[in-house]
Amino acid sequence: MAEQTENLLAYLTGRDQPIKAKYREARKSFWSYCKLMNPSFFREERPHLRELAETLQALEEGTLRAPDGSVCRRLAISEPPRHGKSYTMTLFNQWCFGRNPEDRIINVSYNETLSSRFSKGVRDGIDATKIDPRFTVFNDIFPGVAIKHGDAAAQLWSLDGSYFSFLGAGMGGTITGVGCRKLIIDDPIKNHMEACNDQVLDDQWEYYTNTLLSRVEEGGMIIVIMTRWNTRDLVGRVLDAEPEKWHVLNHRACLDEKTGKMLCPALLSFASWKQKQALTSPDIFLANYQNEPIDVQGRLYDGFTLYDELPAARLPVVAYVDTADTGADYLCAVTAARHEGEGYLIDAYYSDEAMEVTELAVARMLYENGVNECYIESNNGGRGFARNVERLLWEKYRWRRTTVIWVNQHQNKMARIMTESAYVSRHLKMPADWATRWPGYYNAMRSFQRKGKNLHDDAPDATTGLAEVLQRGAAMRKRFFTGRGAR
Repeated sequence: MAEQTENLLAYLTGRDQPIKAKYREARKSFWSYCKLMNPSFFREERPHLRELAETLQALEEGTLRAPDGSVCRRLAISEPPRHGKSYTMTLFNQWCFGRNPEDRIINVSYNETLSSRFSKGVRDGIDATKIDPRFTVFNDIFPGVAIKHGDAAAQLWSLDGSYFSFLGAGMGGTITGVGCRKLIIDDPIKNHMEACNDQVLDDQWEYYTNTLLSRVEEGGMIIVIMTRWNTRDLVGRVLDAEPEKWHVLNHRACLDEKTGKMLCPALLSFASWKQKQALTSPDIFLANYQNEPIDVQGRLYDGFTLYDELPAARLPVVAYVDTADTGADYLCAVTAARHEGEGYLIDAYYSDEAMEVTELAVARMLYENGVNECYIESNNGGRGFARNVERLLWEKYRWRRTTVIWVNQHQNKMARIMTESAYVSRHLKMPADWATRWPGYYNAMRSFQRKGKNLHDDAPDATTGLAEVLQRGAAMRKRFFTGRGAR
């Protein structure tokens, strides 16, 4: 209120030089722009808003650094509800257009309604007319930047002098004929049910890779703003694919539950946070307010140990194959080197292709990795698969150094997976780049739930078998190989 009164007095008396100085500062600083446009919301005692504003400005100006040290062009933002992220992004779009009227922005939201609302917020802010001298409007700070007359549709509009400035679209919508300097994806997932739907997540990833990326011009930037519902959501996948390129800004509503320290008590107090916690499903609450993906909370594997290089010694190599029992199953084959009781995963194959394809792939894996022993589950057609792999090893590679052992598993699958989970997490070491080397296998292992329904268990099942071989190989060899009988 004090600032608004100061503006009015300056306007009435002609003493507006301090105000003009503030306008100049707002053109240089996005945080200053936010404070001028809404001083009651953007206050210094809300440091998370200042951090968001300064991070966005650093991205725009090329001073934000990616994890690999390069100039960052990729930003992932996760904020609790009602903490100002969408409003800040609306102002950021305005500020960018004010500084560069030739900018081009595509904003993608969950549906057309939300994208239209966001588009109108940016457009109407630029087009606002000053009525009350106590309040700042866009044109005060950026005079001469205006919406093109007759070209102000809700979702597609231009600034004076430009053929295209802004396009708003729903996730999965058609985007043709335009490119952008900025791609902004805002909350593409509607709720927790969609977050747990593999088909929805796969469709969004396909739309991002096949459609949206082609619209970003060389040197352009991508901003993804979303609640972290699932490790396989859009943010999870881009971080898996390009971890070295993405800067992550992740704010939790509660910073310390023991002390009651909150991100912004004025927007969400600790008492309100506790009340919401008591009334909301735990997984939904943690995803919404703490940005903890639902599938993280119930994961079986609490983490994986990584390695950069294999031990120098020549190591025995073993493999385990879980064949696809039904048409909906995946075949999973994993190969590891054994050293002093530890396993070092060196190859993984995870596929739902037909058996004639997977037989060739497994034979090649065994040959290329010099596998000494390969254990293949013989339940439900596994014997035929094992015979064909042995045949292909000889016919294609003239290779008989791999001993193929049939394993007939009768123990409870989930009980075995649970029993060996500690060994898998701590003693079966994964290569540091396994997320990008074997993305299907990586996602299947990382998202497997301790309780509840898992769509597929093939990767944990095969990895459990590998863990058993690494620990008890001699006993398993004696049990299964010697009792196999004539082939």
